[in-house]
Amino acid sequence: MAAATIHVDVVSAEESIYSGEAEFVVLPGEAGELGIYPRHTPLITASSPARAHYARGRPGEELVIFVAGGILEVATEK
Repeated sequence: MAAATIHVDVVSAEESIYSGEAEFVVLPGEAGELGIYPRHTPLITASSPARAHYARGRPGEELVIFVAGGILEVATEK
């Protein structure tokens, strides 16, 4: 059975940095690290400068992106 995934978009003012599916995302919030999994409660919070990690399906396959800060939004599917 395939693992549930979430759609992740990382964008800057100039361009799309990453768009794809992930099993989970770990990234910096104002109050510490946040772990986002499928069916997470919707939220909006400020993001702090740090590395964001995305698990992308295969064991050990992980994408790491440095985020310089901004806004994190977790929304329900439409």
